[in-house]
Amino acid sequence: MKAALFALALAAAPADSSVIFALYAQGHYQEAMRRGEDSHTAEGLAIAARAALADAMTRPEPCLSCLRRGEEDARGAIALDTREADAHVWLATSLGYEARLQGVMRASWNNSPTQAKAQLDAALAIDSGNPYALAALGGWNAEVVRVGGAFLAGKIYDASLEQCLALFDRAGRAAPHNVAVHYQIALSLADVDTERFRARIESELETAIEGPPQTAYEKFVVARAQELLNLLKRGDRETFEAKLRIFQGYP
Repeated sequence: MKAALFALALAAAPADSSVIFALYAQGHYQEAMRRGEDSHTAEGLAIAARAALADAMTRPEPCLSCLRRGEEDARGAIALDTREADAHVWLATSLGYEARLQGVMRASWNNSPTQAKAQLDAALAIDSGNPYALAALGGWNAEVVRVGGAFLAGKIYDASLEQCLALFDRAGRAAPHNVAVHYQIALSLADVDTERFRARIESELETAIEGPPQTAYEKFVVARAQELLNLLKRGDRETFEAKLRIFQGYP
């Protein structure tokens, strides 16, 4: 009966945001993107962008076209409603992952770090407690410091590890059981310095694993978090670093 009702809901046109989100949550990313784009609504396009990112992250190889589709859908959502906070987050996330595939020089030419920061600031101006925006902005600070060094990061972008950690703390408080948020915090800290932040990384991975996962993407993330935690506890640093790079979306 439930399956039949869901099929009827999918047959409705245009799909409302609850149907589009259900498709995303169940891992039907292509259909969620199609329905979200066909909705011509800010909320529907924001979910489509989220689905495009999940599609990119769950593929075995980097997918620049997936990220660009997420960017396009997020920009479309913002064009319709600048108050759609999640759309700003997914746009910043798309830009960040695109920069990892394109390299530091190309990202600098495109001004990707500044664009991403502006989108996350916009998301937090709309919703100061948005855990995805808080975690993403913490990750932005971490990556800018890692790439440019503490002095240049502070001088050019006003980024710092202190801000990174404070934002991660806020994200954790805002979403204490959110699998994806805690997983992303662990990835960001491992990218900066695994040994320095080892205790925090293990704690964040354990929190992500405990979840519980609410979507197909979060189930995927739990498996990755468990894999990284096992490698850390086993002391297999080389494999951990290799997996970390893949999981972070680098080519």
